Amino acid sequence: MTAAPARFDPALAARMIFSRAHPGWLGLAYAAHGTNWVELVLPWREDLVGETGSGVLASGPIISLMDMACGMAIWTTTGEFRAAATLDLRVDYMRPARAGAAVHGRAECYRVTRSAAFLRGVAHDGDPDDPVASVAAVFMFIPGKTR
Repeated sequence: MTAAPARFDPALAARMIFSRAHPGWLGLAYAAHGTNWVELVLPWREDLVGETGSGVLASGPIISLMDMACGMAIWTTTGEFRAAATLDLRVDYMRPARAGAAVHGRAECYRVTRSAAFLRGVAHDGDPDDPVASVAAVFMFIPGKTR
């Protein structure tokens, strides 16, 4: 009898994913998850500041944070790693992050079809009710093996 494959665990996966490549360089960290959402943290660093002397994180690292949170929310929702490409990632900035503050990114996967996943989320610097940005995203599954 063959054991069923283990369900995708974002906390466990984060230890590997965030130790290398772009997420590792950014310093992304796992914060929490539920059945269809994941929350990650982008720590504040001087070299990620957009405008010298402002202390405010640039938009690029925040976009990367939300893209990764979306991907992990898909895998958490489906219970497995499936290759998926970002088809559309709309980011609406409402305000700059507070100077010197880490940014939390929480993404929720609210619908999965045979070929795509639909997500929404927020980036905030400590108060989810006062977001830095909101996101809406569509990811396309890439045919092939899952893990």
